[in-house]
Amino acid sequence: MPYFDAASAAPLHPVARQALLASLDEGWADPARLYREGRRARLLLDAAREAAAEAVGCRPDELVFTPSGTRAVHAGISGALAGRRRVGNRLVVSAVEHSSVLHAGETHAAAGGTVTEVPVDRSGAVDAEAFAAALAPGAALACLQSANHEVGTEQPVAEVAEACRAADVPLLVDAAQSLGWGPVDDGWSLLAASAHKWGGPAGVGLLAVRKGVRFAPQGPSDERESGRAPGFENLPAIVAAAASLRAVRAEAAAEGARLRALVDRIRTRVPQSVPDVEVVGDAVRRLPHLVTFSCLYVDGETLLSELDREGFSVSSGSSCTSSTLTPSHVLRAMGVLSEGNVRVSLPVGTSEEDVDRFLAVLPGVVAGVRERLGAPASAPSTPTPSDSLVVDSLGKRCPIPVIELAKVIGDVPVGGTVTVLSDDAAARLDIPAWCEMRGQEYVGESPGVGGGTAYVVRRVS
Repeated sequence: MPYFDAASAAPLHPVARQALLASLDEGWADPARLYREGRRARLLLDAAREAAAEAVGCRPDELVFTPSGTRAVHAGISGALAGRRRVGNRLVVSAVEHSSVLHAGETHAAAGGTVTEVPVDRSGAVDAEAFAAALAPGAALACLQSANHEVGTEQPVAEVAEACRAADVPLLVDAAQSLGWGPVDDGWSLLAASAHKWGGPAGVGLLAVRKGVRFAPQGPSDERESGRAPGFENLPAIVAAAASLRAVRAEAAAEGARLRALVDRIRTRVPQSVPDVEVVGDAVRRLPHLVTFSCLYVDGETLLSELDREGFSVSSGSSCTSSTLTPSHVLRAMGVLSEGNVRVSLPVGTSEEDVDRFLAVLPGVVAGVRERLGAPASAPSTPTPSDSLVVDSLGKRCPIPVIELAKVIGDVPVGGTVTVLSDDAAARLDIPAWCEMRGQEYVGESPGVGGGTAYVVRRVS
């Protein structure tokens, strides 16, 4: 069964498995003890730290291991903000950061701090000049991911780092998605990553803090990991994480080129074989193994379930796959279609045959889901004398409001309008996205008389 969700968790690398099994026998003792078993464990921990630091591009004494990538992000943000509390209390982040960064920002705001979100363009990238402008006096810390976890777009880390240096603001880079493919551009002050993203075991993160960065670890103090990650180290997992990081880096150039070609095949053929699809994310500045696309008139949860039936494991940022019924904050910030969203992230070793079979299966799966949902045919209907129609979609969830809009847009003459009443948060994103894809004019929104929101669309063609 092809597993196409490496961005969530990559399969355990063979080197990680070997290192994990070996260190279970050799690395079980307390590395803080001076007896033989403790010294052996300390040697393993020191070797793992040196290997990870080399891959990150920092000194070994600047890097600590944490229980997860999320913990690394939280510890990095809280420690840097506390260390610079005399400078200010403002945190600057991009609008598409991982939820761990945004949650840390919410905690900071709840404690009296402020958070500035820098918007992104339709490809998901921040503008370095806009980010620099957000680094006004009072900024204590900036956060920018190296590459986006949902759409694969790489961020201009070097340019933003230069702006942070000029403003004397430390930059924390979340490198979870990219570290396995290569080092992050220099200039960062703090860096966080997670081993299960590159084929290491789950439960190991790393946090690097450059010398000279003011940093005050929060929470109860601990003598381990420089006081930045309290608790007994999971030494076998740490050794496996460092070994696998070194292994994937050795393979990255060749495997990255091979997977990039497969992703290019998906980016090209999906719009050709599936009508009404939007491929999102930067086509050039992106991770080599990840592609995301959204399908009009499709329920994301059903689409993923049907692909699972066909033997493909993929993920989604669609609101229809979330218990909150709200679209992904990444897709929302980009202003792209969220319904029927599919993220394909290929693990190391993915075969051409598996990708070709996915491309062969996908059109039929999407067509079947659309048929069951009653999606409209492509041929427009005959206009009625009415210049405007109202579609009541209150209480209906994605993609039904957009499907009902598409069914009636041909019933008004060119220049006429359709007003869609909806209380689904995804409609605010998906109706304008539909208009752009179908060449119609999105007029705007206003509060609905009977509740919800009224979205007005004018027929152009």
